[in-house]
Amino acid sequence: MPHPSREAINVSGEQAGQRLDRVLAGNSELSRTRLKALILDGAVTIGARTIRDPGYRVNAGEIIAVAVPAPEAAAPGGENIPLHIVFEDDEIIVIDKPAGLVVHPAPGHATGTLVNALIAHCGDSLSGIGGVKRPGIVHRLDKDTTGLMVVAKTDRAHQSLAAQFADHGRTGPLRRGYLAFAWGAPSRPKGTIDEPIDRHPKSRDRMAVRANGRIALTHWQVLERFKGKDEKPVASLIECRLETGRTHQIRVHLAHMGHPLLGDAVYGQSFKTKSSRLPPPAQAALEGLGRQALHAYLLAIEHPTSGQRLEFRSELPADLVRLHHSLSAG
Repeated sequence: MPHPSREAINVSGEQAGQRLDRVLAGNSELSRTRLKALILDGAVTIGARTIRDPGYRVNAGEIIAVAVPAPEAAAPGGENIPLHIVFEDDEIIVIDKPAGLVVHPAPGHATGTLVNALIAHCGDSLSGIGGVKRPGIVHRLDKDTTGLMVVAKTDRAHQSLAAQFADHGRTGPLRRGYLAFAWGAPSRPKGTIDEPIDRHPKSRDRMAVRANGRIALTHWQVLERFKGKDEKPVASLIECRLETGRTHQIRVHLAHMGHPLLGDAVYGQSFKTKSSRLPPPAQAALEGLGRQALHAYLLAIEHPTSGQRLEFRSELPADLVRLHHSLSAG
């Protein structure tokens, strides 16, 4: 069994009086969240004392020791779940994710995930991430968002893709494009939403625009506007390009702009009554959708080995095609 690694940090005079978790975060590759968990688990000592308080104020000259548990083996098992494979070679696999498929195991979704399907399909070739491993996953889509995802099959591919997604296409070929059906019609044809995103202050399973959140940039362009029964704009088809990758970014940003996604029960709840303005076929299509109307249609990456630019496109799935046709016919 692998042994835990140990880190030792000597507290300097400048660090005296600072919080223990902050000092550790500034001297470790581990995240502050991970370090806080280690502190609470009793893995941090100062001298002979175990310190379980992340807010403990350190003193100059103290030596902080951190016992970091060895990474656990990948917990998920392989499951024979059909995959729509767009591209595959020895380094990467690109899949077109259907609605309802969770990307990786989490509380409430221990099985039946994309990771379970990938383990069955790829076997031991999948790359792993430290801790409880999520083999090959470098980005994710929400459970009910459809479209393109790339997964690494080797450590080399994982490192390359992770770097590309961290760069968000600022200096490389990475591009991510989404098609979103949103309520209402923006007054401008295109624009950029530059609003920071963080956890909602009262609902931990939601995100929100918050002043002290992480930077988030969404570029958008209106492709179509749809009229309601009163002949006034009731919905739009908007293309979104991401320059950052925050959780629920498009959903939060469009809702903040006043145009939440059709079918979004989390961020568009207050717009449910607007469905009465839709033509009857569109009302039926939206009712049958049962999810947010968002599709990841474009993905461009640099191949980890060859350096070739690869671009993939995905057509709208059948449920969004029905919604589109019914809105267009109105």
